Amino acid sequence: QVQLVESGGGLVQAGGSLRLSCAASGPTFSALTMGWFRQAPGKERAFVASITRSGTITDYANSVKGRFTISRDNAKNTVYLQMNSLKPEEAAVYYCAAETAGWIMSRDTGYSCWGQGTQVTSSS
Repeated sequence: QVQLVESGGGLVQAGGSLRLSCAASGPTFSALTMGWFRQAPGKERAFVASITRSGTITDYANSVKGRFTISRDNAKNTVYLQMNSLKPEEAAVYYCAAETAGWIMSRDTGYSCWGQGTQVTSSS
């Protein structure tokens, strides 16, 4: 079972940037489709971004396109989420997810492995 550990969350001003990281344990990282999701208080968990195992295909929620970038380093077993021009309403717990798959997945039900989350807080 892959274990995922997110980091990089914190307090950011509206319009600021953060880079989240998700480190995966185990030798199979390069076989995993990876995703980022977020959940704000009182709201359902929502898709943010996904990346295929090779990193050649990415997908984003419409609300973050052009501002967020998902990437991965298979040599470091890590996936990243660069977030720019953050909005106050994007304060949430951000979760990393993984699944053995060869395709992009935007549904949280498609992922079987989840991290514990990292908190992003906005100061507007």
